[in-house]
Amino acid sequence: MTGFGNACAELTDKKINVEIKSLNSKQFDFNARVPSAYRCLEVGLRNILAPILERGKVDLSISVENCGNATAMHLNENAIAEYKRQISHAAETAGIPEPQDWWSVLVRFPDVTASQQETQSEPDNAEATALTEAVKTAALQLMEYRRVEGKKLEEFFAARIKAITEYLAEVPRFEQERIERIRTRLIEGIGKIPAIDFDKGRLEQEMIFYIEKLDVNEEKQRLAQHLRYFTETMEQPQPGQGKKLGFIAQEMGREINTLGSKSNHAEMQRLVVMMKDNLEQIKEQVLNVM
Repeated sequence: MTGFGNACAELTDKKINVEIKSLNSKQFDFNARVPSAYRCLEVGLRNILAPILERGKVDLSISVENCGNATAMHLNENAIAEYKRQISHAAETAGIPEPQDWWSVLVRFPDVTASQQETQSEPDNAEATALTEAVKTAALQLMEYRRVEGKKLEEFFAARIKAITEYLAEVPRFEQERIERIRTRLIEGIGKIPAIDFDKGRLEQEMIFYIEKLDVNEEKQRLAQHLRYFTETMEQPQPGQGKKLGFIAQEMGREINTLGSKSNHAEMQRLVVMMKDNLEQIKEQVLNVM
């Protein structure tokens, strides 16, 4: 979802620079920094960008360079007089001397100076059209940036999914040994109990029931399905799969966690930790996907 694009519209007397930045966001969050003369176009620009960029925290920045004669500057005499009056009054009240260099103080206040550019009227049709086209060009450049980043993410996800799949394929190697260890541990524990009469058939049934509760076949199958579904979703040509990939990653996490809680085996738990590590990397980067 991150990206950057810029464009420039050149008119006879000015040059309009457009920059668009995009960061991760669940929705389309739009923020614009534009000269006051272009405020009337802000809603229209937002409506242009929304269907192109779809999601992300989008910052639009527009600046204008005067290419004609030097921009005329005007002093706001009323503002200067009012600022001077307030400073003199504050100095008298606080018992401190007034500034020695009034100009260096007064020109720092807002609205003291204004350029003709800043006070210009709304743009005409030609200027509005040039600005709109520049914004579209910058947006398309940003989308191209996103596509390049998206290709890198696709390769990143494919490598992590492959790693989790390989770790999952190693789990069956330890399952039979794990069951035998559990059975041996239960028998040894029962042997430490003082001699009492018990139904060996019922004991065997309870041991089977306990071991079945620790069976991880369903978790393995569901995790394998989620891994395939993640890859299939990632390869779909339609845009806007980021949220779905995030949901699939959450389901993968549930199965991996359950697999870890049932494992009761050091090597299987090591595999679970490695799967979790790769999944966390996926979760971090899936936020970048539209």
